[in-house]
Amino acid sequence: MMQHGEVNVPVEIPLRAASLPAAEAWTLEVDVEVCGPDGESRRVPAFWSGDRDFRARFAAPGPGRYTWRSRCEEPKAGLSGQEGEIEIAPYEGSRTLYRRGRLRAAASGRSLAHADGTPFFWLGDTWWMGLCKRWSWPEDFQSMTADRAAKGFSVVQIVAGLYPDMPAFDERGANEAGFPWEPDYARINPAYFDMADLRIQWLVRAGLVPCIVGCWGYFLPWMGLEKMKRHWRYLVARWSAYPVVWCLAGEVVMPYYLSETKENDRDAQKRGWTELTRYVKEIDPHGSLVTVHPAGPWRDQLEDNSLVDFTMLHTGHGGPDSVADTISQTVQAYGQTPPKPVLDGEVNYEGILHGNGDEIQRMVFWSCVLSGACGHTYGANGIWQINRPDKPFGPSPWGGTWGNTPWQDAARLVGSGQLGLGAALLRRYPWWRFEPHPDWVSPAAGPENYFGLYAAGIPGEIRLIYLYNGTTPFDPTPARVLGLEPGVRYRATFVDPRNGTEHPLGKVKRDQDGAWPIPLQPELKDWLLLLKRG
Repeated sequence: MMQHGEVNVPVEIPLRAASLPAAEAWTLEVDVEVCGPDGESRRVPAFWSGDRDFRARFAAPGPGRYTWRSRCEEPKAGLSGQEGEIEIAPYEGSRTLYRRGRLRAAASGRSLAHADGTPFFWLGDTWWMGLCKRWSWPEDFQSMTADRAAKGFSVVQIVAGLYPDMPAFDERGANEAGFPWEPDYARINPAYFDMADLRIQWLVRAGLVPCIVGCWGYFLPWMGLEKMKRHWRYLVARWSAYPVVWCLAGEVVMPYYLSETKENDRDAQKRGWTELTRYVKEIDPHGSLVTVHPAGPWRDQLEDNSLVDFTMLHTGHGGPDSVADTISQTVQAYGQTPPKPVLDGEVNYEGILHGNGDEIQRMVFWSCVLSGACGHTYGANGIWQINRPDKPFGPSPWGGTWGNTPWQDAARLVGSGQLGLGAALLRRYPWWRFEPHPDWVSPAAGPENYFGLYAAGIPGEIRLIYLYNGTTPFDPTPARVLGLEPGVRYRATFVDPRNGTEHPLGKVKRDQDGAWPIPLQPELKDWLLLLKRG
């Protein structure tokens, strides 16, 4: 059979078993060997879609004619030897993620980029439970997608149905078709994933990269390694043809909240998730980026940290008290060899606990980005667990409730828009070339002085400085810009990180030591100071 498609856009290849009962069909491993016009071959896993039907999804990296042939080790299934061709044309649509291609680590190892080389700034939002029916489809989900796309977000972190903060098969985790697995993990439920497909496809349509978290880490001892491999093979088969990013598990080595064997669970999870990370990288024919969401220090999650393509952090929800660890881990991860992109995947959800208002959202965003992160992930309490006005999420298994703010109210918290403004400012400049420069400012921030000044940029071209506390004439140590290059003329501007308003300051006048005292800000709050050559 002949099919037609476009570069980077998934093409679905249908397969049907000859006479196998549906009760047996779901256990089969069916692959489609796809050979491209350059002679390169890829093995694409197929997923069971119900009854005796299977589907394989393939996204071609370039135009031309592709041939495929199915493979299955069960001879009576009749799933080996089915063949076809796909004629792939250049992509001529307007979808950004198809036009630019899936994400890769940039050549520098410090940032992310699309397959066509376009730099990609990660501004993520956290929708852990976004595939459940507490967000209605299409109204609620599409409304939230439009809001985040309009604010400049580029990623959504979303869990594939095996959620945190609830026991297995808790009704709060169901979607319109039930749960991802039948009770006791007896069998995959393809109808669940049919509904999930609609949401994942909608994110891609809106230009938001789905960062798909396979499950929470403690599901591994519940399901066992082989069932978890089946789960992950199914996810790869369903979604790897889309421009997704894989996160193997959330809080990857954290045992279940009520476990009585936590130390053993932690060790087993570390071993098991290391093997599963290798497995996913081996079976994904599209080479999607892979990471893990940590529980604790980023170095202590897998037995081999080289397996992840970028480093994700998780640095707590303690408000200002979390900032020191956030900066410490960001600086450590930025300094790893060989270099890898680094970003915080969970910190200080807006509205959670206390001390996590919009000012802390700005602080963790700018302190991370100016310390070397290639982006940042925002979260709002009420959204990650999807509180409904008539029915809040309720307590976690350990008994506490994180907060009852309805998701509609949480979506309007001002921090999300302010981080969108921050991302828009960075995207105006070659941010991917920025490097941290604590030597450019005094007093410089760091893990032991996180209320100091953060600075990054490109020597001789641009400097961006974040002042959390601002400066006054009464400060014992006046805030200064240091190391201004002789012969380079900068013009300075204060930028309000709350609304993007710019306040030009004119020419920067360096003294004989290359320093410049930072002027009094228009208002004693946090500010950005932008120095551009001109």
